[in-house]
Formats: sequence, structure tokens, C-alpha cells
Amino acid sequence: MAKVTLDGREIEVPDGTTILQAARMIGPEVAPPTMCYYSKLKTSGGYCRTCLVEVTKGSDKDPRSMPKLVASCRTNVMDGMEVGNNTSAKVIEARKGVVEFLLLNHPLDCPICDQAGECHLQDLSYEHGSSKTRTDFERRTFDKIDIGDKIQLHMTRCILCYRCVKVANQITDGRVHGVINRGDHSEISTYVEQAIDNDFSGNVIDVCPVGALTDKTFRFKSRVWFTKPMTAHRDCEKCSGKVNLWYKGDEVLRVTGRKDQWGEVEDFICNTCRFDKKKTSDWTIEGPTHVSRHSVISANHYEVFKTPNEFKLNEVKPLAIEEGAKS
Repeated sequence: MAKVTLDGREIEVPDGTTILQAARMIGPEVAPPTMCYYSKLKTSGGYCRTCLVEVTKGSDKDPRSMPKLVASCRTNVMDGMEVGNNTSAKVIEARKGVVEFLLLNHPLDCPICDQAGECHLQDLSYEHGSSKTRTDFERRTFDKIDIGDKIQLHMTRCILCYRCVKVANQITDGRVHGVINRGDHSEISTYVEQAIDNDFSGNVIDVCPVGALTDKTFRFKSRVWFTKPMTAHRDCEKCSGKVNLWYKGDEVLRVTGRKDQWGEVEDFICNTCRFDKKKTSDWTIEGPTHVSRHSVISANHYEVFKTPNEFKLNEVKPLAIEEGAKS
């Protein structure tokens, strides 16, 4: 076991735990943001650099600080280590720079993007981004590509987090897309225009942190804050069948996997559940989905309904006014 202090809060964690994992054990107020790390995908992390932290003390054996900021998703804790995240001025300044680089080629598509309202980059740019750009160069642009009859790739919005590639590698029976070219010309693409077609291909939509991979059956149908997410399940031969149904009125507009507080899917779901089962009768409804209060989706979203106590008009008593309030 190793003791590590993050932003002044100490926690004891098993050996081999990363700084990011230890921070998440404490809570979201300490945990660094992530755009590429995904706990359920092996070898994820280390690409976006948004989780950079400052190690002010290496360990009890070697108390020297690390000379540069480190990626918390790839750096293991050591006994006695002290880490600064939100309390470090270096980290805050570096994170602003990382966000500026991520937005360098990212278009201002939020008003028309289906990911708006649940976009991690949107939250990150709101917290750390600048109100104007410092570059005069044109943003790189790509044509929209249909990589299957249900998924559309908008490469102009992609930040190359590699999540979709790892999903295809690790939970599907054959990957037909990946990162091609190098440097500023890098892009996600299918090999020889092959379509992504397997039972779990829709999960690339759920893991994408921005609006680069979108559900064609949901495109432009509604803003997410106008929908009502409900937790539901069904008996499925291919997956767990545990999902969120997104309602607008009585219509199910889309089906997604359930996500935890870090925005990661709890159980990957099959395409049958995602695209083919969009009737309430197909599901057993468990209740309203818990939505974090910082999310715009929580607007007008009520998880608990209480019936007001019944009373008779003549039984209503006047409010008691304290002596000091009369004056």
C-alpha cells in the first residue's frame, strides 16, 4: 500500500495505482479531467495531456519533485508522494495551453452539434479555454463520412483520443478503422472505405468525448436537455441489456449505454439494443436516470416525485412572526 497526498488530501491506495485512479477514489473535486483515458479500455490514456499534474514530492525515499508535469493517467503513485492538481498554478496554466491546442482545429459547432450538452471538451473549454484564438491559420477540414448505416464520422471535430480504435480492437470481432497519416494530417478512417459493421460497433459513439462520431438515427432530432433519460433493461443474448432511454414525449429518440460519474460506459451494449429496440414495450423501465446537477441535461429533470400533503382551507394556520421581524 502507498500513501499519496493530492491537493492536500491524503489517501492510501494499492501499489500500482495511478495518480488519476487515486484522485478518483477521493472524488471529482480532486480528479483531473480526461479526454482520452477510459478505465475499461486497456492502454488508453497518455494522448490528450489534459490530466497533467504537478508532483511536488516524489516519495518518502526520494522527496525530490519531478522536473516536469506528468500525465496522471500513466504515472503510478509512490509512498509519500505529494501531487498538486487544482491547487497548482503550473497545472492550471498548462491545462489552458492544452485546451488551446485541442481547440486549434476544432470547429465552433456547438450550436448544431448533437454532442452539445454532454461534451467533455465543451466543459473543459468553458473552465479553461480562452475567449479568442491566437492563430491566424485556417482550421483543417474533412468531409463527413458514413462508416456504416448508423454511424457518421465528422473528422473535423475529432481530437484523436483513440478511444474508438481501442473499442474496436478490444470488444469487437474485427477492427476496420484506425488512425492514418501523421502529424497534422492524422485522421480516423476506415480501411479502403469499409463500413464498420459488427454487433458492438455502436459503442464508438458512446466513448467519443466530442461530436466526431454520432448516431445517425438521432442526428438533429432534439437537443439532449429537451429529452428525459430513463434507466431501463431487457433480457439480451448479446449484452447486459442495461441502458438509458432518451425520451421526448412518448417517443424513444435514442438508446445509449449507462454512464458513471466520469462519463464512462458501465456496460457496453449491442447494436440490437441501441438501434433496433426503440419502443417502450421492449424495455423494463427502472426509473429516471440520475443526472449530475452541473449538467445542462438536469434542467427540468426530476428524479423523485412527491405528492403534496392534502389540507383543508380552514385548517391553514397563519405563519408565526418573530418579535424581531415585526419592527
